[in-house]
Amino acid sequence: MGALEAARDHLLSRQHERGWWQGELQTNVTMDAEDLMLRQFLGIRTAEETAEAARWIRSQQRSDGTWGPYYGAPGDLSATVEAYVALKLAGDDVADEHMVGARDWILRQGGIERTRVFTRMWLAMFGQWSWDELPCMPPEIVFLPSWFPLNLADWGCWARQTIVPLTVVSALRPHRELGVRTDELRTGGPVGRLSGREETSWDRFFRVLDRALHAYGRHPLRRVREQAIRRAAEWIVARQEADGCWGGIQPPWVYSLIALHLLGYQLDHPVLRSGIEGLEGFLIREDTPEGRVRRMEACQSPVWDTVLGIQALHDAGVSRDHPAMRKALDYVRSEEITVRGDWAVRRPQLPAGGGWAFEFENDNYPDIDDTAEVLLAFVRTGYATEQGAAQAVSRGRRWLRGMRSSNGAWGAFDADNTRWLVTELPFCDFGAVIDPPSVDVTAHVVEALVETGDDRSDRVVRDGVRWLLEQQENDGSWYGRWGVNHVYGTGAAVPALVRAGVSAGHSALRRAVRWLEQHQNPDGGWGEDPRSYVDPAWVGRGESTASQTAWALFALLAVGRHETPAVRAGIAFLVRTQHEDGSWSEPQFTGTGFPGDFYINYHLYRQVFPLAALGRYRRAVRGE
Repeated sequence: MGALEAARDHLLSRQHERGWWQGELQTNVTMDAEDLMLRQFLGIRTAEETAEAARWIRSQQRSDGTWGPYYGAPGDLSATVEAYVALKLAGDDVADEHMVGARDWILRQGGIERTRVFTRMWLAMFGQWSWDELPCMPPEIVFLPSWFPLNLADWGCWARQTIVPLTVVSALRPHRELGVRTDELRTGGPVGRLSGREETSWDRFFRVLDRALHAYGRHPLRRVREQAIRRAAEWIVARQEADGCWGGIQPPWVYSLIALHLLGYQLDHPVLRSGIEGLEGFLIREDTPEGRVRRMEACQSPVWDTVLGIQALHDAGVSRDHPAMRKALDYVRSEEITVRGDWAVRRPQLPAGGGWAFEFENDNYPDIDDTAEVLLAFVRTGYATEQGAAQAVSRGRRWLRGMRSSNGAWGAFDADNTRWLVTELPFCDFGAVIDPPSVDVTAHVVEALVETGDDRSDRVVRDGVRWLLEQQENDGSWYGRWGVNHVYGTGAAVPALVRAGVSAGHSALRRAVRWLEQHQNPDGGWGEDPRSYVDPAWVGRGESTASQTAWALFALLAVGRHETPAVRAGIAFLVRTQHEDGSWSEPQFTGTGFPGDFYINYHLYRQVFPLAALGRYRRAVRGE
């Protein structure tokens, strides 16, 4: 059996009986450490789940005593502190070798004092850090109108959902019993993450503002504070999803449970009960020689995985009439979101309907990238010609066009979510907090609009193409926001530009081809380490992976380079590294949550993207 057929059959074998595909979304052990701390805070932590989580956390520790944000990453101070605290909570002796190694490394890096705000906030909830030494975020933020700086609509949706419950927690300043102390992780040194940049006038302004907010927090206007907390609680409860989650992601879920519990919601209240029970669906349990382990997914990606799987199978020659394709397409169509979410704050005139979310349940936050890929899956397979699907495509096109930002490009969840002021807040020392347009999302939307019927001369398409060309880096690559990194951005931009009518001989595309060929590894593959987000020396450099090799091939095949040595070597790499069962191994993290801070190993990326690349290569060779 050939490589393509083996990969096709392997992907088909992994389909859920209800039609979707869902690979594990692997992140790092902070998810597991924080889950244990959440359960300790709520008083529901059990010995069994603690032991299972602790086994997993121990298994992920590296030889230098650290835990990192992705495979092969340098040690991360906050992750290592949280893992250490979780293991101490689980009963590990501080004199054990693995605990000594972690503690020594933590102290060399500056101790708890140098961890991110979120880590210190967890410790403050258990009396291990002073609330006075944390940035203040008052719940009164919920009163700010959408035109006022720092209002909720200024935050990216993931940050918005996290900030609201944290303002409640920050105002109430809880102190619950952890059962262990963390004094041995303190150095007495300066507080705050090392930013690597000089202090700005905004830093000084917000430091003064933070002192003023702390002073107000000690003596707030009582009725205003009470109304703000009540409004925040209503905002939180209104955004809980059907499966008990908030936004389908861990941070707002965890902090919403904590905030509501602090406000008097008992564990048997329907909101809390649903939220706690819903966490079970995000836990993965496995038996190992050391015993059963449990780990938590930060998110789940069934719609994303399924539409990528549909397109890969289509590239491999699987018809939409195949039972697996039919079930997958019908499942995706059933997931269309028909209610208005927070995106309507910036686009109040845009009708609801036509958006798809990433997760099983996330009606408040359909995302633009998923919606574009859904439309591509529908039109490429021919499913868009069916009546119900045709109407869904029409609604999806309307929603995508309506969610365009004023610069002609697209972000992931909101339009014009570009007010940078929130990024300067002392609270925001971890992860992206706004959602500006990105190359990869814009490329996918341009491709979707053209393939679903927009003329290449359409103004919206032209503006998207113009923006993409303007974003090309001097070296010929494009930055990747949601995948690592320039290989991902280039692999998205080039096919979209070609589909939108840019000639393969255009100087921008010639430069992109040259960049890709120059960054091909000697083994024929492509790879890029997540460190490229913070260190230019890593741009386009890293151990070859199946998914990143496929992204590079997408670009080269789009401009007709299928007969070149680079493409043949890339295909040979995929064939050579494929396992007998048709799968590929990929421990590297090639997905991006927050550039520079949080990365994802999508376990299905190693399957769908190589399959698609092999299929597109075969079609190119055959002249199809």
